[in-house]
Amino acid sequence: MRFALAATLLASLALTACQPPAADRYEGRADPPDTATFASEPIDSPDAENAVWAPSATPLRLLYGVPGQQPFAAVACEMGDETDADPQVRITRFARADEGAQALMAIIGNGHKERFPVEATDNGRAFLWEGTIPLGSDKLDVLTGRRGVELTIPGAGTLALNASDAPRDLIETCRLAVRKQTPVVRPTGE
Repeated sequence: MRFALAATLLASLALTACQPPAADRYEGRADPPDTATFASEPIDSPDAENAVWAPSATPLRLLYGVPGQQPFAAVACEMGDETDADPQVRITRFARADEGAQALMAIIGNGHKERFPVEATDNGRAFLWEGTIPLGSDKLDVLTGRRGVELTIPGAGTLALNASDAPRDLIETCRLAVRKQTPVVRPTGE
């Protein structure tokens, strides 16, 4: 009998401990969240069934989209100069981003699953998602295969990148150009 009474008492104490006390006045409650600090509503994934890769007016840059419409993405080679760091590939997703936003862009396909940091970058008209990858990174192999891939940024949907040789050709052209620029250093005494 004592055991049953003790168990009932412990159970009621445990249930009481799970429920915080109600505030007596409205002022004692937490303020509602400030909606200005929340991220924008996510956008739907675009229909990229008829999208293709095409050269841009800018050298060493490809645009991806449906001909005659706003592009979905761009891939560009940035060779740098003597003052810049290593050459890199810049990926731009033409989807609105919130100022100051950062995320990980996932690209899956061609036997690879890669993640790259991206951030909201102001292009003069809007903030768009952009990120860079060192040109020598093996992670770029996700774009150099012969199959289509999926590019996903949280809140910006998933973009199907249809199969094409164009991204691979761009990356290989950039890598070849870097090899031609870099002088071969020979050990002394040869």
